[in-house]
Order: sequence, then C-alpha cells, then structure tokens
Amino acid sequence: MTARFDGKRVLITQADTFMGPALCEVFAEQGAQVVADTEPLADPAYPQAMIEAAGRLDVLIANLAVPAPSTHAHEVSEWRHVFAHMVDPLPRLFRAVLPQMLERRAGKIVLMGSASALRGMKRTSSYSGARGAQLAYVQAVGVEVAPHNVQVNAIAQNFVDNPTYFPAEVQANPRFQRERFLTPGTGYQPGNA
Repeated sequence: MTARFDGKRVLITQADTFMGPALCEVFAEQGAQVVADTEPLADPAYPQAMIEAAGRLDVLIANLAVPAPSTHAHEVSEWRHVFAHMVDPLPRLFRAVLPQMLERRAGKIVLMGSASALRGMKRTSSYSGARGAQLAYVQAVGVEVAPHNVQVNAIAQNFVDNPTYFPAEVQANPRFQRERFLTPGTGYQPGNA
C-alpha cells in the first residue's frame, strides 16, 4: 500500500507548538518529506526566507498560534500581539509560497485554525478576532487561486488537550484534572510532544 504523501514535500510552521508535533508525525507516517520549522513568524522577513530555504513545496501547513489570552472584551492590550503572531504572517507566507504553486498549477495550503473563528468564546476576544481574520483571509485567497488548481483551506478544530488552550495553572487545578479525566503525567504536556 502506498502512503498518501509519498514523494510530497510538506512544510509545517511552528512545528513545535499547538498542533505542530502531531502534524509532523502524521505526515511522516504517510510518507511525506516533512520540513518542520520552529521559528516564530512575527518577523516580516522570516516567512520569505523560510520558504526559500525549504525549496519546492507540495503542501504548506500554516500552524500559527499563541496561547489564548484570557482577558475581558474591553481589555485590548493583547490585540496587537495576537494579530502580529497569528494574522500578519499569513499574507507573507502566501506571498512567498503561492508563486511556485501557481507556476506548477499544483499545491495545497492548510491553515490550522480554530472553531473560535466561527463563534466567539468568553474572555478570548483578541484570540477569536484573530482566528476569524485568519478564516476570512484563507477563504478569499482560496477562491482566487482555485482556478489554478491550488487548494487553500482551513481546519477549524474545537478544543484539544493542548496547553495553548489550557495554561499550566489551569491544568494543575485538581478540579480541571478530575472533570477532564486527566491523570497528572499523562497526555500532552508542554515540551513532551
């Protein structure tokens, strides 16, 4: 049986955070040549340099995340930080990778998004706003490049056991562990992906 991604070159951004470790594992199991980049993408010049260093790509997984800040809606102190790490890198990534995909008339870009793009969550207005902006941008680009056989999509997953959603102080709370059926020392832990 042939693996689904045999011969395909896949770049996963922020491969050490959010869904990155699991994505690397799954794509490698399916035969992909995985390029796992772990640098933050807030530096405006970095996405272009990363794509150039990666070379020919069949798939780009835009795994962009920051811990969801827990702030009230009227507190906007986190807004610029969240958008700088989750929204601003998207057009830079697309500008860097789309020319090669459009030239070959082949390629796939997938944004690892969040269900918070579709419905706001309490005390995460900056995070939900950024996720919504990501989704709108991906949809617009997807419509534009679809006639050239380049697919651009987003996955809007819901909660996963991940410190991006559940900070260490929340995970350490005995009530959280009991209610989520977590046993200390098991499951996904920061630095233990």
